[in-house]
Amino acid sequence: MKNNKNTSRRYFFKNTALATAGLVTVPMLNFAHQVPAAPAESIYLIGPQEGYSPQIGTLLSTMTMMRQWVIQSVKDLTMEQLDFQIDDQSNSIGAMLLHLAATERYYQLNTFDEMTWGTWNDEIKQEWDVPMGLGEEGRKQIKGNTIDYYLTKMKEVREVTKKEFAKRDDSWIMISEPFFENEPTNNYCKWFHVCEHESNHRGQIKFIKKRLKV
Repeated sequence: MKNNKNTSRRYFFKNTALATAGLVTVPMLNFAHQVPAAPAESIYLIGPQEGYSPQIGTLLSTMTMMRQWVIQSVKDLTMEQLDFQIDDQSNSIGAMLLHLAATERYYQLNTFDEMTWGTWNDEIKQEWDVPMGLGEEGRKQIKGNTIDYYLTKMKEVREVTKKEFAKRDDSWIMISEPFFENEPTNNYCKWFHVCEHESNHRGQIKFIKKRLKV
């Protein structure tokens, strides 16, 4: 299992290295004047958020905007539409939504609990390994759920992220460890991946919706 996840991470980082490099330089900016926090009700004001350190709040605001875009794309889909697969090698929209929750859950364990990737207990693996890996098992097992099921799972995981982010400061987000091909990778980069990953699957969701003529 661990090797598969390392391969996935290598693919992500190799293809987003430039974007990531651009983003992770942001913590070097001077926030001495403490930019005012954006109103919680506005998802289009990217920046510091009340209750969070400046960089963590800025990252969270980006994640919140992306999540809202995903929700808008899927909130009215039926169970049949959520289970639809273009072919026998594709993932359904429902499976991808649960995959987003699984990805975020595993990055919580890695960054908040400081666990080496894949070392979590069997109970966690039983709940999240299939949606994390997708593939044939995902196509077999992730089906027959309403949109409320998927959105609730995603919300539950996101609430943990928000709670844990609030406990940390901008020095934490810059902590790094060997992660991508044994190269130093900081928490900012890891959580950027969670957001970028959601953007990637949103594009796939939109592609499938066009085939459904939704």
